[in-house]
Amino acid sequence: MRVISGILCGLMILFAAVQYNDPDGIYWAIIYAVPAVFCGLRAFRPELVKSVWGFRLLSAALILAAFGVAWFWPQTPGFWHQEVWWVTEEAREGMGMMIAFIALLIVWFGTRRQRPTIRI
Repeated sequence: MRVISGILCGLMILFAAVQYNDPDGIYWAIIYAVPAVFCGLRAFRPELVKSVWGFRLLSAALILAAFGVAWFWPQTPGFWHQEVWWVTEEAREGMGMMIAFIALLIVWFGTRRQRPTIRI
């Protein structure tokens, strides 16, 4: 799981880096940076993500990303076809949000499975 998280961290950093020429690049760089941070922590400092506050922050980021997917869901028919997303910014943004959500979801499931059970 740490290897997968490390690879996802690198991909999210690359996604954030290529936003430099986008008019709303800072906005999207932050959207990609959040999963990059959690993937990096999961790969290199997993105890931070497994902590109570780390897992709460990860869960909050996952919930926000789910709302982001709903908000940016492409309305363009056939948005998953290359000829559509190659020219339609809305389709690319929606799929980018989906990728960020999936990266957070992978980290969340991997962390949730390894956290100790806290009994009250």
